[in-house]
Amino acid sequence: MDLTFLKSRKVLITGGSGFIGRNFVETLLNTGVHVRTTLHNQPSPFLPNVVDLVQADLTMPEDCARVCKGMDYVIHAAGSVANAGNIRSNLLSPIVENLVMSSRLLEAASMHCEKILIFSSSTAGYPPFDHPVQEEDMWKAPPAPVYFGYGWMRRYFELLGDYVSRTSPLQVMICRPTAIYGQHDNSDHVIPSLIRRVLSGESPLVVWGSGNEQRDFLHISDMIRGCLLLLSKGSASDPVNIGYGKTATIADVARIIMRAAGRSETDVVFDDSKPTTIPVRAVDCSKAEETLGFRPEISLEEGLYDLVDWFKTCQEEGHTYNR
Repeated sequence: MDLTFLKSRKVLITGGSGFIGRNFVETLLNTGVHVRTTLHNQPSPFLPNVVDLVQADLTMPEDCARVCKGMDYVIHAAGSVANAGNIRSNLLSPIVENLVMSSRLLEAASMHCEKILIFSSSTAGYPPFDHPVQEEDMWKAPPAPVYFGYGWMRRYFELLGDYVSRTSPLQVMICRPTAIYGQHDNSDHVIPSLIRRVLSGESPLVVWGSGNEQRDFLHISDMIRGCLLLLSKGSASDPVNIGYGKTATIADVARIIMRAAGRSETDVVFDDSKPTTIPVRAVDCSKAEETLGFRPEISLEEGLYDLVDWFKTCQEEGHTYNR
């Protein structure tokens, strides 16, 4: 894609050792853009002579001010994540950490930067509708009960971003991504978790839920391309869904992973006594196509085969999965 809008710009990417932040940094490394990234309690995957590495605790206002000074754009990719297990068992920790971190960063960016891109989880924030949700559906009903705290936290980010856009020079761009997967994701989310267990030889592969749960899975490279288009062409405080635009069942995903790993698709069983979240999350991405020119380029099967190969390479070379 055309990244000339970033020429001579300085871009801060928070969370450079995490899944999303690291992929953003790698995407921008060879574009001539000056990239700064924050690290906190994690080793750097980058050399200091190619990326401006800054140790920072983004819950502290002085650290947020320090990393934002001199930057033009901020891509806020740091934060705690939730999944079907910990969203029930660890209710407050990711909510509190994300609220404090994002609020402090918005405050600092409003004094030092031109634009900031923040992520508002469509899965958590939207009501539990069974149709493809459009951007205006966010406020038609509450989030699903299982997402109550996390979903309202994500909604609050949008309201806070809108307030900051209206009361400061900062333009807050709001992305609502779907379920993202790709290299460097070593979380407990469904795709990396299934791949690790398949490659470990688990037999049969036990998948939580009925297998009929539907999700919109988007490859990380498509998500980054969509976000950069949003940063370039989007409007402040105007949320945009960035997704694949089609759903797949968890059973579909498990069977593709089994094929990619050279395993039998029939060696999969489903355990619906284990926790899942909502049965359907389908997302309408027509606004992204119409306003940004965004269309996903990587099919689910292509992306999963590539990701299984990457996990295999990590195993063979003795690297950790977020190398």
